[in-house]
Amino acid sequence: MGVIQTSDSDTATSDAEFCAEIRDWLAENLAGEFRDLRGTGGPGREHEFFEERLAWDRHLAAAGWTCLGWPVEWGGRGASVRQQVIFHEEYAKADAPARVSHVGEELLGPTLLAFGTEEQKKRFLPGVRSVSELWCQGYSEPGAGSDLAAVSTTARLDGDRWVINGQKIWTSLAHVADWCFVIARTEKGSSRHKGLSYLLVPMNQPGIEVRPIEQLTGTSEFNEVFFDDAVTEAGLVVGEPGDGWRIAMGTLTFERGISTLGQQIRFARELADIEALARRTGAADDPLIAERIDNAWVGLRVLRAHALRTMSEDVDDAGGASVSKLLWGNWHRGLGELAMAVQGAAGLVLGPEDNPDMTAWQRLYLFSRADTIYGGSNEVQRNIIAERVLGLPREARP
Repeated sequence: MGVIQTSDSDTATSDAEFCAEIRDWLAENLAGEFRDLRGTGGPGREHEFFEERLAWDRHLAAAGWTCLGWPVEWGGRGASVRQQVIFHEEYAKADAPARVSHVGEELLGPTLLAFGTEEQKKRFLPGVRSVSELWCQGYSEPGAGSDLAAVSTTARLDGDRWVINGQKIWTSLAHVADWCFVIARTEKGSSRHKGLSYLLVPMNQPGIEVRPIEQLTGTSEFNEVFFDDAVTEAGLVVGEPGDGWRIAMGTLTFERGISTLGQQIRFARELADIEALARRTGAADDPLIAERIDNAWVGLRVLRAHALRTMSEDVDDAGGASVSKLLWGNWHRGLGELAMAVQGAAGLVLGPEDNPDMTAWQRLYLFSRADTIYGGSNEVQRNIIAERVLGLPREARP
């Protein structure tokens, strides 16, 4: 029996109490200065009320609602998987604002707990938990996007510090981050997965330049990052030098975790709004549109069933993260296409000249085109499943 499905009455009672606690807290606190933050932020909309959402995140932290699954000794609640699922689902149901501290809390924090030294944990985990330090992820490069092992950014040890040169790209929220975890090649002459190290690098220094990239939506939430003799302390390498590939892959396993269930509730809200729009405009009377709406609801249930299955104790999750990424990336891109189909020709027109902003549906359509690319493209995910799960021959590489 998996961790999600349990009939233990004490556990059920405890979970019900936890659910009521978070639901009541959100209802009470998403008011006053935070009242207008409901539904703000998220992919393609990170520019919305950023400072206010940062204040909200810190308010969550002060009340003990960040880093729930972390051990108590590191500031967490030691919450069970079930309780973490409950939190993310209730948070989404309340239409609470998208978090600005996701990279630190969901990626860097668990990585340090798994692989970091005691000194690194003491130095960085409190700042992540309190949302006093924000993080970004320095993985992709112009020549190493889907093929992360082709990283060419270098770092050499010079006395008591690493000196870093190179470029990263598609770095989400780098323009507001205090720190970046960077994959760099630290062994001269190495190639592919060997000779990489996982470095923790301060962003506010002369050797780093951040250039925002304008997206199809007209906003800029990811960036180019240039390292020109940027430095970080010698001790700020997670794991051993040269062991960066293993640490980087560990981080990626945390990236597609429990929070995806909250994401699915937001997806359901978007789909419900599209269905309501179809009914208002009469598009729902078109049998082809009606069928696409029905199929979208079925696909959403598949997403949830897969997520719950992969969280069970008795399921081997080999390839599960890649399957999840394929499922939700394709589903959400299809939702953007459905939104445009429901609007018809009206969806092709921007607002009046004095207010030419895109509608929410236009923004959804344009940004969701990237869902099947960022975080590992469809092609890469299929290769992972084929080679690592099904044992098929490796794809030919130059």
